[in-house]
Amino acid sequence: TLRILFRPVVNELPKIYTNLGLDYDDRVLPSITNEVLKAVVAQFDASEMITQREIVSQKVSEELITRASQFGIILDDISLTHLTFGREFTLAVEMKQVSQQDAERARYNVEKAEMVKRAAVISAEGDAEGARLIAEAFKNYGDGIVELRKMEAAEEIATDLAKARNVTYLPSKQQTLLALPQ
Repeated sequence: TLRILFRPVVNELPKIYTNLGLDYDDRVLPSITNEVLKAVVAQFDASEMITQREIVSQKVSEELITRASQFGIILDDISLTHLTFGREFTLAVEMKQVSQQDAERARYNVEKAEMVKRAAVISAEGDAEGARLIAEAFKNYGDGIVELRKMEAAEEIATDLAKARNVTYLPSKQQTLLALPQ
């Protein structure tokens, strides 16, 4: 759809009215507009019509100005106001976009799987190195580290139990429950 602001060439008004009549604009503009639009649109494919809209608009303007000047009409402003395509084309474009998004999603999933795989390999290598270092430490220094870890765990358990409200500590080797009066 085009929007055209026009005016007649003042010097050619008698010739325009004589040859075309008072409704010169209704006689000339629709036909030259369709002619030029079809000629320019045929030079571009659909995607170029969207991406190069300014160039299309400029070519339409240039050719319409040239064509209208032959009839004594000056075109002050020409704007492509609306650009639509057939239902089939629109559907094809939408399907293409969906397939591109699906391909992008699949590419992302593949990259994610590769990263997860790489992370698992690095983690396994780290675990193996850690196990090797622990085995070496046991070999060189004995199992003192195990005893230290047992004591740290016992200390942590005792601290947690001491903070609990429903746990009471009863020293061993005392028969506290047995000494209750009957």
